[in-house]
Amino acid sequence: MSDRDRWLLPEGIEEILPAEASHLETVRRGLLDLFQRCGYELVMPPMIEFLDSLLTGTGHDLDLQTFKLTDQLSGRMMGVRADMTPQAARIDAHYLRREVPVRLCYVGTVLHTRPDEFAGSRELLQVGAELFGHSGPESDMEIAGLMLSALREAGLAEVHLDLGHVDVFRQLAAAARLEAGVEDDLFDALQRKSRPEVDALLGGCDIAADARRRLAGLVDLSGGEEVLEQGRALLAGGPAAAGQALDALQAVASSVRRDHPQVPVYFDLAELRGYRYYTGVVFSAFVPGIGRAVAQGGRYDGIGRAFGRARAATGFSTDLRLLSKLVSAVFRAHGILAPFPDSAELRQRIAGLRAAGERVVVHLPGSAADAAALGCDRQLVTRDGQWTIVQVQHS
Repeated sequence: MSDRDRWLLPEGIEEILPAEASHLETVRRGLLDLFQRCGYELVMPPMIEFLDSLLTGTGHDLDLQTFKLTDQLSGRMMGVRADMTPQAARIDAHYLRREVPVRLCYVGTVLHTRPDEFAGSRELLQVGAELFGHSGPESDMEIAGLMLSALREAGLAEVHLDLGHVDVFRQLAAAARLEAGVEDDLFDALQRKSRPEVDALLGGCDIAADARRRLAGLVDLSGGEEVLEQGRALLAGGPAAAGQALDALQAVASSVRRDHPQVPVYFDLAELRGYRYYTGVVFSAFVPGIGRAVAQGGRYDGIGRAFGRARAATGFSTDLRLLSKLVSAVFRAHGILAPFPDSAELRQRIAGLRAAGERVVVHLPGSAADAAALGCDRQLVTRDGQWTIVQVQHS
């Protein structure tokens, strides 16, 4: 390896430099304060743990995204977390074991074996919130609203929300008694909204005409509020649980429109993201110019069953590093440059300024750096025997 190559980072891994790191930390603090005000308790799960615990109750996709290694102490397989949601579910089910609804939040690094998009990052700073122990639409409403509040807190504008419900397709597929392979193929075709492929798959199935019509109709059900009425017409005479799913979507949409009237709401009844993982309402937030969701979540009841205690659950997460990059943060010098403290009076003055929340940078003897180079817009100087703060005039 050449000396030059020693400084290269793996693909999809990057360092965060001071200006961006400062902005990212500001956003992180703001989000955690928001969660705390809403009653969410902070947890800090481990970065690495035994693989069978880390992947319990999760889908195949998360398994593929998890880095695996052998623990030199026990000989067991370990994994570096690729998602903190299952860890929060384990804490709720196995450690807290409360009978009341539990609200947890978290922030931490997760690592993916492959990026989610071309040239994307494999190291995410995941931040999210989970609500355990309540199965009604009210908890979905709370989480969807909290996600939008978090994006607003992070400084994102022009957010729009996409809503779906995996139980619509699941109930229709169960009523039609589709074979597992056909269901998987139909799921993939619906995700691509490929009407010809959907029609071809259903045409080869020995199912009732009404069941075929309802399943095929999902591919066209995306758009505004009219989608719910079209969905009710399509599902008339079908499984009752599919109709109830539309009621849950309506409740969440109404809540969002009430509390976040500036956020457009769209519906997609063929949106089956995380089909094997989610069990109810799913939601994604998008902003103009970004071809993927900037935050997403939904209901995933029963994940705690693998830890000995099935619990209703709903939550959301986002990548804090992505949010930070989407919000233009202009670095502005902000701080006080102070002389090297060679007296008790000056040391006291510097300590007092720092205690008051000021950023104070000490000018080291022999350094030629000026205030601007050290990120300061003010300077501590002596005037008439008093230490005084003056504004620095930058050229």
